[in-house]
Order: sequence, then structure tokens, then C-alpha cells
Amino acid sequence: MIQRVFVIICLLPLNQAALPLVINTWHFKDAANAAWSTLQKGGSVLDAVERGCARCELEQCDGSVGFGGSPDERGETTLDAMIMNGDTMEVGAVADLRRVKNAVGVARAVMEHTEHTFIVGESATIFAENMGFMSEDLSTNKSIAIFSQWLQQNCQPNYRKNVFPDPSKSCGPYKPKAKLWKPKNPKRNFDPSSHDTIGMIAIGKNGQVAAATSTNGATHKIPGRVGDSPVAGAGAYADSTAGGAAATGDGDIMMRFLPSFLAVDLMRNGDQPTVACKTAISRIKKYYPDFFGAIICANTTGGYGSWADRSALHDAASQGRLLALRTLIAQGHSVNVLTIDHVSPLHEACIGSHVACARALIDAGANVSLCRADWLM
Repeated sequence: MIQRVFVIICLLPLNQAALPLVINTWHFKDAANAAWSTLQKGGSVLDAVERGCARCELEQCDGSVGFGGSPDERGETTLDAMIMNGDTMEVGAVADLRRVKNAVGVARAVMEHTEHTFIVGESATIFAENMGFMSEDLSTNKSIAIFSQWLQQNCQPNYRKNVFPDPSKSCGPYKPKAKLWKPKNPKRNFDPSSHDTIGMIAIGKNGQVAAATSTNGATHKIPGRVGDSPVAGAGAYADSTAGGAAATGDGDIMMRFLPSFLAVDLMRNGDQPTVACKTAISRIKKYYPDFFGAIICANTTGGYGSWADRSALHDAASQGRLLALRTLIAQGHSVNVLTIDHVSPLHEACIGSHVACARALIDAGANVSLCRADWLM
């Protein structure tokens, strides 16, 4: 039986699936379906991850992927994306892409039609137009409203520091001020809801690996900012001799540690996917205890897993996961891994009777914060 895996970012135990396999971050089911359908029709793993991410760009997944979301300080939506071929180690990426909706398609064009790896800004847009991509406004009424409200709130929140006027109270333009001593790695002003990047891994029946990402970045970012998503080894990584990984979360932190590369390298050296994911996240948290992020991993034999900061997910997304679980159950899907308040005995109690257990726990008012669901063909 071939298994299609759709993963809601969570803490997963080791799992195994028959190949081919598609796995992606967050609850973007349509993206997983688009990638899976591509494989079923004979498409390559590169085709699969491109079309899966493109579906999210079209559907504006959670407002954090594609056009009409995450306006920057000037109110403009810009896009970042990358794609990687695990057979050849070729990468194509774009960042700060303007006026072109299909960012992951442009990233693939960079990989297949240039000797470069990464093109950014207005030059990326010109390249895309020359490659035949349509130029159109990425703003929507929603993104304009988000920007207007932000201005009315004195540009709060923002990503400025050590400047004047005081960025916590007013808008710019800002100028640097004399550096003052600050505690090492102070707590960051981070909104998890603005960082639901799609990262996708596809593994073919013979172990071919591809990965891709797409995002519109951090809401209210400084114009020109690039996060981890389009950076190979940070946002995603693919190597057909080992596996693939994709990350989501605070990209400004994650890109400093290349967690996707680290996870794949750990799998190459024999670590199981969940262990590799955990190690990659733990290394970041050693330096940034308040870091928010997660990573998914899959190896070339069909093993897959993920890891996220429990406390951050619990604090920021508990109610969202509970809603997701309710939805899954209502739709008749099999919820086969359940973590309740991070207590393993309750997790074990759910094995074998997952849906009934989940319903009973929800009815009893339990705080269901993490879950995984499988769609079986």
C-alpha cells in the first residue's frame, strides 16, 4: 500500500511509509494533494514539489505564502522561494521577488536556465518577465488593510532595534543611535502566525529526493529582508544519498544554523529522521531559548519525522491544533498520534483507538496541543 503523508507541524515519533512519499510543513493539504497527484501521473519529484508549493502560492496558504500577504514596511508584498534537486545538488532561488506570483516557478527557472543559484530583488522580477512569467500587482485589499492598520498603530510591531526615534513607539525614518550594552540574545518580538512557510519534500519510488519552499516572509519586515526559506540548507535541503528536510519558523534565526542541511547530514550518518530533526532544533535553542520553529525530515527509505519546540508550539498554537484536530475528526480522518499536555501515558492510551480517544478527550476539555494525521490510499 502506498502512503501519502500530510503533516501538521508537531512532535512526531519515528514513522515509516512506502515510497513514493510527499511531506510538507503545516496543514496545507491541497499542496500535498497537488504534489502527490503529480507523482501519480508520472511527474518527477521536482515537478511534485514545484506544483505543491505553487498550489499554496495560488491559494495564499494562511496568508503567509503567495500574493496578498505579509506587507513590508512600505506596504509591498514580496516573495521568496527555492527548489533543490537532490540528484544533481542543483538549486534555484529567488528573494524579494516583486510583481510575480509564481515564485517557486521562477526559482526553478533560475536552476534550469542559468548558471546561477540565487537572484534577488527587481533583477529577479526582470529575469522572471524575460522567462515569460506574468507581471501583476501582488497587493490585495487585505494586505493594504493590514498595512494601513499597522501605520495607525505607530508601526507596531516592527523589526528595528538600537535606533531613534524609539521603534517601540513610533514609525521611522530611523537613524542609528549609540550602541548600548544589551543582554545576549534578548527575547525577540516574533509572531508565529506570520511565518507559516510551506516547505515540501518529495521522495520518488527509487529514492530520488527534491525539496522546495515558498513564502511571502515576515509581516512588516524591513524592505529587502530575506529569511531562511530561499536559502539552501536553511529553508530546505535535498540529497538523494540521504534524504530531505524543510524548516519553518523564525527565519532570521534559523538561517544562522542551516538546520535543514544539518538534519540531512545527520540522516546520512545514520540518525533516524525524528532524531535528526530534534538535534537540528536543539542546536538552535542552545543559543536562542525562546526560538520558535520546527523541521520535517524524510530519508530515502521512507522514514519520516519532525520536531518542534514544545513550549513555543504549546503557547502559540495550542488552540489552532485543537481546531485542526476537531476538523480532522469531523472529516473522518484517522488521527493516529496524539499528545495531550505532553504526558506520554495519555499518548499511549490513545494507541489503537485514536478517534474515539480524541473525541473523548476533547469532550472532557483536554488541552490537545499536537497531532499528526495520515491519509491512506
